[in-house]
This record gives sequence, structure tokens and C-alpha cells, in this order.
Amino acid sequence: MAAKPCIPKGTRDFSPVEMAKRNYIFDTIRSVYHLYGFQQIETPAMETLSTLMGKYGEEGDKLLFKIQNSGDYFAGLTDEELLSRNAAKLACKFCEKGLRYDLTVPFARYVVMHREELTFPFKRYQIQPVWRADRPQKGRYREFYQCDADVVGSDSLLNEVELMQIVDTVFSRFGIRVCIKINNRKILTGIAEIIGEADKIVDITVAIDKLDKIGLDNVNAELREKGIAEEAIARLQPIILLNGSNQEKLDTLRRVLAASETGLKGVEETEFILTTLGGLGLQNPVELDLTLARGLNYYTGAIFEVKARDVQIGSITGGGRYDNLTGVFGLAGVSGVGISFGADRIFDVLNQLDLYPREAVNGTRLLFTNFGPREAAYSLSVLGRVRAAGIRAELYPDCCKMKKQMGYANAQGIPFVALAGEDEMRDGKLTLKNMETGEQRLVTPEELIQAVAP
Repeated sequence: MAAKPCIPKGTRDFSPVEMAKRNYIFDTIRSVYHLYGFQQIETPAMETLSTLMGKYGEEGDKLLFKIQNSGDYFAGLTDEELLSRNAAKLACKFCEKGLRYDLTVPFARYVVMHREELTFPFKRYQIQPVWRADRPQKGRYREFYQCDADVVGSDSLLNEVELMQIVDTVFSRFGIRVCIKINNRKILTGIAEIIGEADKIVDITVAIDKLDKIGLDNVNAELREKGIAEEAIARLQPIILLNGSNQEKLDTLRRVLAASETGLKGVEETEFILTTLGGLGLQNPVELDLTLARGLNYYTGAIFEVKARDVQIGSITGGGRYDNLTGVFGLAGVSGVGISFGADRIFDVLNQLDLYPREAVNGTRLLFTNFGPREAAYSLSVLGRVRAAGIRAELYPDCCKMKKQMGYANAQGIPFVALAGEDEMRDGKLTLKNMETGEQRLVTPEELIQAVAP
């Protein structure tokens, strides 16, 4: 007996109904991106490892899916190297390519490769899958879609403001109540400076970013493991647990970071973004959160994260400014800022809250029954007019019992069925049945279109 097929952990199949829901998500996000002047590009699923490695920090590098070289990948390896069983070293020999971890680094590579063709500032969006060799769990997958928007070639903080407007608009259209969290890597750098651990900024931000997942005690334990002094950890506590309004937090930070030029610059940038957004009438609150660190090494300024307020799930959108990302590909001095919507988590949130519009998930709206060749030919002539009116409709392909055809309509959730027999064809009409109420009536093709139109 053949083994039952399966799919890799952390991946999913999607049914037609689920795909309709996903397309609703993609179409909503895409329409808002267009509204703000962003243009779409695509990049390959796989990139060279030299493009990907070293851009996400040590933890991120471990989560890259590496692609084994084709052909004799043992060529050039010595017996000593093989017997060493050094997985990391051997992977570098076996693999020259990897699946993309996110869309931002490939985008930076794209900008460098196509810089002569681009007009700056360049506003692009991408909606494509990414892969991470992570441990699968609720809300965390190994294959998932990201919906990114980025602006490169502009230092203006108005780009950050606009991206937060996009976030607010998208989730308002979805009907999801969210909290938009904002911080700045310059503030975090300033904090590291004033506690005397400036050289440990990466370790500090990676640990702080886990606060809502593992708790304060475990964060402190991780800081100790990284060699951060007890005195520095103690000085860090009241800063990362700072409470109050956004303005109160900014005022406190301005005093605490008075000796850090970098930290004060971060406070200034954050205050501009929050003040500007405050006058734009956003539907969702924006909160300065000092525990927000975004563990990726390439962020240099403002950082963002979005949490759903009515569902327990991780971040559903994130992003920030990455002034030096293109520099690693040989194009220095190009500033960038972007956001990424986590489509798979948004899918789960919309499911839990039952927020999908009915018209977004419904498929066929009208089914024509099939009672034989003559009836089918008659129905096809009407079907063409129905589809021309923009109504999703289909003809049952086989001539079979009415019960089976009605069963198909019920199983597919089709709300209307059109029946054409001898009497209907003689009068140039059809019998229209409402599958929800059971009501039937004789109609002309024009009346049919009017009755079925959404």
C-alpha cells in the first residue's frame, strides 16, 4: 500500500474558499499600495547565499533554507572536510543559493542591480512568498507570504508617516482593530550608550525584542549570558518598562538620553512622526514602545510593529528604516524605509474574527442546470449575457438527475440556480430558484440578470 502523501511541516494547502479569502487580503493591500503611488516588482524565489548571508544577524542566518548544488556537490571537498562533520562549513561548500528569507534584502539587491533604470525616490511593493527554517507553531510558518512596500532614495520622515497611514488604511478596510507600535533604533543605541554597553547594542536589541514572548526575567537572563554587566541590566529595567503617554515617554527619554547625541536624534525623529500622525485622524492608536527592537540588524532608524487588539497572535505587520542596506551591495548613501504585512497571520485574524465580506469569499453566483444538449445550448446563450454583465456563473457540464445538480449547487454555496426545460425555451425564459429561500419564479434573461446581480 502506497504511503499517504504529506506536505512539509510549516506549510499549508489552501482550498478554493481559503484562496478567495487570501486574494481578498492581497487585493485589499494591493489597492491601498496603488492609492499611495507604489509600483509592483517581483524577484526570484532563490537568491545567491552571498546576497542573503550576514544581513539578518546570526539568528536569522540560521533560519535560511539553503539549496543544495546540482551535480557532483562533493567535487572539491577533501576527505578531511567530509569527516569533520562541520555542518555549517559543509553547507557553504554544498550550497551556493538559498530561498529568500524576506523581500527587503532581495529588493536592496534589485535596486543596486537596476539603479540606472530607476527614478528616485523609488516606491515599490512586492507580494510574494518567503521561507524560514523556523520551528512551526501557531501563527508561525516556514512558508508564508509577505506584502512589502518600500521607499528608497529619500531621507524624509514623511515616508514613515505615509507608511503608517497605509497600515491604518489597510486594517481599517479589513475591520481589524490594531495598535501600531513605533520605536527607533537610535533610541536603543542611545540607551546602550548610557548604560555603558554601547558595543553590545545587537545583543541588547535581540533580547529586548523577545520581552513579550519570554518575559522580563528570561530577557535579563539572556542579557547576562551575552556578558552584559549586572549594573547595566539594572539601569536598563526602568527604561524598557517606561509607562505613560507618548509625549511623557518622549520627555523622559529626552532627559535620560541627554548625554547621547544618537539617542536624542532618535527621540527627535520619533516625535516628528508621532506629532505628524496625530494630526491626520488615524483610526488606530500609535504607541511609542521601547521594548520594540525588531531583531534584524539592518534597521537604523524608525521601527514599526502592528498587533491585533482582539486576537492573541504575534506581530501582523512590521518594518522600519534601513539607511545602509544597499551599501553592502556596493551602493552607499541610499536611504530606505519599508513595511511588510504578514498575510498569513492576517488570514488567521480575519478567520478568528469572521470579518470576511460575503462577496469576497463567494464563488459562482448562478448555476445553469443541464437537462440535455438542446437545453444546454439554450442555457449557454443566456450564460454568455450573464457573464457579460459581470456575474459569476457556470453551466453544470453533465446531463444528470436534478438532485445531483442541486446537491452540487448546495455544496458550492451557489445562491441561485437557473432551470431551462421545454416550457422555458418555448417562452424564451428561465426558472430562477433562490437556494436560500426555495422561492422559484419564471423570468426573462434580462430579469434574471437584474435579480442575480450582487
